[in-house]
Amino acid sequence: MTDKTISRKEDPHGFKPYPSNGLCGKLGDKWTIQVIWHLSLAGGRTLRYSALKSEIAGITQRMLTLTLRNLERDGLVVRHYFPEVPPRVEYELTDMGAELLCALEAINAWIWNNLPRIEESRASYDRHST
Repeated sequence: MTDKTISRKEDPHGFKPYPSNGLCGKLGDKWTIQVIWHLSLAGGRTLRYSALKSEIAGITQRMLTLTLRNLERDGLVVRHYFPEVPPRVEYELTDMGAELLCALEAINAWIWNNLPRIEESRASYDRHST
């Protein structure tokens, strides 16, 4: 069934949800939220690439570069390039990136409020599925 054949209810503003636009997948990957979170901790200041790399445990140079490029492409992060020797690159959240952080904080609160129930459900499922 394609998205066009699925009946969806419109919200009061006339928008229809469209989960296959790729954003949900990006937000659900291993690194995107961590990069956004670390940039938010900078408090409106820019962070150098090397600072992000050292603060995010386990991220490879390749994954950090790909994640930052995707966030920049989506308008959530702005990249500042300084043509020095050696070149310096810094990143910061855009206003839209900061707005996303508010939504992520709401999701985080939901997780904390429901974590005991989720863990109980997982344990029950695991007991009955073996």
